[in-house]
Amino acid sequence: MRQKNRTLYKNARLLDPATGLDIIGDVLVEGMLISDFGANLHQTLSSQPEKISDISASELRRNGVGLTPMTDAENVAQPNSRDLMGWDIVDCTGLCLAPALVDMRAYLSGDNERHKETLETACNSAVAGGIGTVVASSDSNPIIDNTAVLDTFLRRGREIGTVSLLSYAAITKNIEGEHLTDMGTLYSSGCVGFMDGQRAIQNPRVLLNAMKYAKFFNGLVLHHPADALLAGSGVMNQGLTATKLGLGGIPPIAESMMVERDIALAEASGARLHLCHLSTAKSFNAVRRAKKRGVKVTCDTAPHYFALTEEAVLGYRTFAKVNPPLRSETDRLAVIAALQDGTIDAIVSDHCPQDQDSKRVPFAQAANGAVGFETLFAVTLGLVHQQKLSLLEALKPLTCAPADILRLKVGRIARRHAADLILFDPNHVWTLDPAHLKSKSKNTLFGEHTFKGRVLATIKAGKKVYSVGE
Repeated sequence: MRQKNRTLYKNARLLDPATGLDIIGDVLVEGMLISDFGANLHQTLSSQPEKISDISASELRRNGVGLTPMTDAENVAQPNSRDLMGWDIVDCTGLCLAPALVDMRAYLSGDNERHKETLETACNSAVAGGIGTVVASSDSNPIIDNTAVLDTFLRRGREIGTVSLLSYAAITKNIEGEHLTDMGTLYSSGCVGFMDGQRAIQNPRVLLNAMKYAKFFNGLVLHHPADALLAGSGVMNQGLTATKLGLGGIPPIAESMMVERDIALAEASGARLHLCHLSTAKSFNAVRRAKKRGVKVTCDTAPHYFALTEEAVLGYRTFAKVNPPLRSETDRLAVIAALQDGTIDAIVSDHCPQDQDSKRVPFAQAANGAVGFETLFAVTLGLVHQQKLSLLEALKPLTCAPADILRLKVGRIARRHAADLILFDPNHVWTLDPAHLKSKSKNTLFGEHTFKGRVLATIKAGKKVYSVGE
């Protein structure tokens, strides 16, 4: 019988926000699973140095992690019956080991828009950002509103295999906001929730009916809150900056007013509601009040909403055109406050690749969106270095919290759980060169930005799928 993959990561700072774990210790990986973890586990191998290959932390930083290919994923031994022969050992002194990130929303062009991105380049980009699980929005090409498209998408993700590529299904047919899809069948076929992508459902009766339908099987309804009439033809946040640039503005109330509406619908239906990429102080206040009343509501934001403001579009910088738009400094601070008090449950990449022709046009005509997989973790770590969040507080909305919302058994360090891990140096200083992004599109909001903290390796189901420098 072939020897299964066995790797010991020793002397790492182990971080698991699901349990509050923060110790110097080791993780044992056998096959696809974590078999054990804790302090000083490496001492059990110290009597057999000739049976292991020892990889130093300096080599790791310089060359990435070298792990043996995964073999015999099944037949994982129980922690107390481990065969100690033939372990690979990775010395992680000075580094952190945490669950791989769970990105609960990305907008993937898919293989039908190869000039922007393919699913393979998207997955390569995700693992470079430390992401082990990605959930794609329904507004891909083609739109995921029937089981045939859903099955094809999920099968393609399994073929690539570097990340767990999951998907939402559309709430309405062709995401037109009118007629509901066959939500029950789509849920049985493997979608993890329902959303109409970046299109808000303007008709409250349609959304209420969708929530009632989803409640039958405890499905998750996600919504992008934006009142179309209030947003009008606006292309950026309404305010002084928009006036200076002569651009149409979108008032913050276009978001917060629909947040209030959606919460009322969730309260009336009893369904689970997740509000996407919230960006305004009034929106967070509404969510806080709803949670206190016991409404089943969760929400997320994206890094650019706590790292940047509307001033990023000065000079008509189209790479800073996103949906919803970048907001004022007051709203940016409100995002951070909502992360600090737990109002925001998840931080998502909002990864949305756009080609040069879609961005290098006049601002009003430019497409919304920015790539975000490879900056998700680094931008969030900025809040740690600014002493706004602890390391565990920053990791929680990136790992176990979104996993819990989606009811996935990932995002934590636990025995018999999938060995989805990231190894990172929280103090590594580096500058992002857009040309080096793994994503096919390079429309990042953070080009030439210097970060502190970097993912050095991503391990998926026990197998190294990314290491820095490769």
